[in-house]
Amino acid sequence: MARSSPGFLIVGKVSRPHGIAGEIKVQLAPEYAGILDEVERVYLNDAEHPHRILSRRPHQGGTLLRLERIATRTAAEAVRGARVIVRTQDLPELPPGEYYAHQLLGLRVVRESGEELGRISEVLRTGSNDVYVVKTGVGELLLPALESVIREIDLDAGTMKVIVPEGLE
Repeated sequence: MARSSPGFLIVGKVSRPHGIAGEIKVQLAPEYAGILDEVERVYLNDAEHPHRILSRRPHQGGTLLRLERIATRTAAEAVRGARVIVRTQDLPELPPGEYYAHQLLGLRVVRESGEELGRISEVLRTGSNDVYVVKTGVGELLLPALESVIREIDLDAGTMKVIVPEGLE
């Protein structure tokens, strides 16, 4: 079963083994920083069986994990470069009004009047607020993730209602 399918989310990559007891260093995608503190198990690549997380700790910009069934440096070396995947149902619930990036990708972006502008193709993380990249019929539109711009997100309907500030079109 491919773990990039619906219900699964690639959150990072195994960069290297750490030490001799099977620990691995994981580099997470920026939007999923800290996610491994919240989940109990991960999949590596397309493995059928999850690995229970036995321990986790931050280390030099990444996270060190000790996983069930990986107890030696040789076993850790064997998963170097593996994609780290979690089930979306295992992700912690976010407060109302907050969303994971994967939930927003592909949403139809419409003005409050109902005019469709395009679809969200990327979520950019910036220092102050996220920016949503909307693929339109004529290029890209960059929308800041501000309450004054993003009026409503309806995941069930697959839409995001917006007010486009002057000068952005």
